[in-house]
Amino acid sequence: MKFIEAILFLVAGFLGMEIFSWLIHKYVMHGALWQVHKTHHVRAKGFLEKNDLFSLSFGTVAVVLIVLGLPGLDYRFWIGCGISLYGLLYFVLHDVLIHRRVRTSQKPVGRYLDGIAKAHRDHHRSAERDGAVCFGLLWVPLRYFRK
Repeated sequence: MKFIEAILFLVAGFLGMEIFSWLIHKYVMHGALWQVHKTHHVRAKGFLEKNDLFSLSFGTVAVVLIVLGLPGLDYRFWIGCGISLYGLLYFVLHDVLIHRRVRTSQKPVGRYLDGIAKAHRDHHRSAERDGAVCFGLLWVPLRYFRK
């Protein structure tokens, strides 16, 4: 596989996860699997929450793709790497910087990160299944980036 093809598949895996996770978040997590996801909206004490099962399932898909694509570093390998890269960014932005699940003194800095944090706070204003807004992580409405 050529370098440019590998990069395109990596980017496709990454961007595909933003689209896929938005759809899953809105229609599955706030739908049929609300009982699992609501543990994230109603913060329980403890480090882990049932909602972490979603991250575990996405990570499993990424690992399976990486392993299947390993022999020739084919498209599956690079898509799995893109999904993994998205998962890493999700962990840092969502779990560390926004929800502070890992203790650090770092806070979101900059207009873009501040906009993402504002959109996520709006998403959490509703502790109910319905009424939530902003289901994406990286792609949120422009109004959140205005001063």
